[in-house]
Amino acid sequence: MSSFPRSSIRVSHSLLAVGLAVVLTLGGTNAQAQAPAVNLVASGEVDLAAGTVTLPLHQGRMASGENVWHVLLDVSDRDTAERLGINWSGKLANTEIGRAVRDAEISPDGELVFDAGTVDFAPVRRVEPGPGAAPFPPSQATPGSVGDDDYTPLVRVTNGGGHIFNAPVVAFDVEVETLDEFCRGAPDHALLHDKVVHICPRDGTVTLALTSGFSGGKRIEYISSEASVALVAALEGATFTPRLSDVPANQGDAVWSAVEPIYVVINGQTGETDPARQGLTSALADGLPPLNITGDVPTLGDGYSPLWASHPVFWAADNLGQRRLITGEAGVHALEAAGLVHGPGGGVIGSDGILVNCPVIARRD
Repeated sequence: MSSFPRSSIRVSHSLLAVGLAVVLTLGGTNAQAQAPAVNLVASGEVDLAAGTVTLPLHQGRMASGENVWHVLLDVSDRDTAERLGINWSGKLANTEIGRAVRDAEISPDGELVFDAGTVDFAPVRRVEPGPGAAPFPPSQATPGSVGDDDYTPLVRVTNGGGHIFNAPVVAFDVEVETLDEFCRGAPDHALLHDKVVHICPRDGTVTLALTSGFSGGKRIEYISSEASVALVAALEGATFTPRLSDVPANQGDAVWSAVEPIYVVINGQTGETDPARQGLTSALADGLPPLNITGDVPTLGDGYSPLWASHPVFWAADNLGQRRLITGEAGVHALEAAGLVHGPGGGVIGSDGILVNCPVIARRD
């Protein structure tokens, strides 16, 4: 999203949960230089100026008959990823923990038929930053879409090799004739995911808003589509998906890990034109991307996963004058070793247990 909506609901989660949410919500394009994009999802078309990606729109259905409109962004099988023009994430093979993955099968007519899992897009997303000169943490937030207890974007196609796909739902139980009305105008987010900028089933496309961040010193663009915590989902314009909590968030790059870290700067430099601006306070004050940092992304490491585990990062109170733009995981660790940044309460930087589904779409050279 390129701007921060100002509305209301009571905040009941921790400051760190708020932190991750804002990190992933305030997408859009920054005033920084627009480097050429390397499109990582070949099936999509990236528009850096607009901060969007246009993707193939897929129509599936529930076993009970409701339409399920979704996108395909990642898969656990490398050959399938190349064939479909989406991201390969070997770590998705490690997500079958608890109920984090649901099943679907390919029907004779070529649609995916899902065993369970619905999404309600009717709630109104409401967010209000904190008052006056203290915009962080936000004072109020509520999600704009909510998955039921069976919903997860992680789908195992039982008669398609058993591979696990990352298939976020963008509309549920809406007829094609209704969605085709949006081919000519603005989408209705009472029916659609809050990241939808444009949708047109007759063209077979949907356009989604991107969020900017960093990996390995390079600017990246990604979509945050689901979150395991309601407050986070509200702030990032994602679907609240409690079932994602079944995936352990603290395994890093362990052998059976399904996640990749996202480093969330809490109190970085502020100011719209400051080249070092970064973090949640700045994002809420300026309406610009918080510029989070992640580890591996496609083409920049084999450990990529779209499931990002939040790692809050605080600049030490006596080192605020040394704040700078952090653009890589190695930089986070170097600053921590030097005593310039730390985790919550002055501790080590680590996972706070929050997961967000963040498929990476492009990087900038």
